Amino acid sequence: MEERTRFAVYCIEEYKAAKALTGRTVIDIFNRYGVLDYIYDYYEALHTTGRQYIVDDIGKYIEMKRDRET
Repeated sequence: MEERTRFAVYCIEEYKAAKALTGRTVIDIFNRYGVLDYIYDYYEALHTTGRQYIVDDIGKYIEMKRDRET
């Protein structure tokens, strides 16, 4: 498995645990807001940060995308 793919799986699992969501819910959210593309695009920066930063950053990204929908 490619390193970026492993990291994306890590991000999914950490976000799921932090937000107490199911895997299906996280995948639906990530697909709706393009989070996996974001993770791949910013892999170089994100993979050097800690778990809490990653969860917070993904949360901010989702919030920004939600705000643009309205």
